[in-house]
Amino acid sequence: MSRIAVLITDMFEDVGYTKPAGAFREAGHDLVHVGLSAGETVHGKADRTPVTIDRSVSDLSPDDFDALFIPGGYSPDKLRAHDAPVEFVRRFVESGKPVLSICHAPQLMITAQVLKGRRVAGWKSVAQDIRNAGAEYVDREVVVDGNIVSSRQPDDIPAFIEASLAKLEEAAGREARPAAAGRR
Repeated sequence: MSRIAVLITDMFEDVGYTKPAGAFREAGHDLVHVGLSAGETVHGKADRTPVTIDRSVSDLSPDDFDALFIPGGYSPDKLRAHDAPVEFVRRFVESGKPVLSICHAPQLMITAQVLKGRRVAGWKSVAQDIRNAGAEYVDREVVVDGNIVSSRQPDDIPAFIEASLAKLEEAAGREARPAAAGRR
């Protein structure tokens, strides 16, 4: 199964993290919590859900993972004030690997300047920011554009999970095919 980097810091949207993370784990995926400082415990903005950061983003590469999950809330805005998370997101989007984005998560991709020409959903308060970044803001519960799966808000979580799991399965299938072809 996939190894998913969860890029997160304080003030994340609790349900926007807990429900998708639970579904990803249940499907057999491995989650690695990535943040500013390994060993730090960060908390959600509403329920104060604790999450311990496994690895510092400054020590990692997208090559270490199969996918990236960015929960929303205030976490993306806090993370985009730092160069390492922005560069990690930029390189991840450019890698073609799945990027799973909900709520305010597009803020990191806006700062990384990787949305031009893309179709993206996000929280309504970042709709104009998405447009200003050169993307088309789409007001739907889930939007899949290439390797980016995006949703607007907590109400969209069921559709977000379904589309994210499908994208993870699709990506795993793409990686399995070249290996299988090499064994002939």
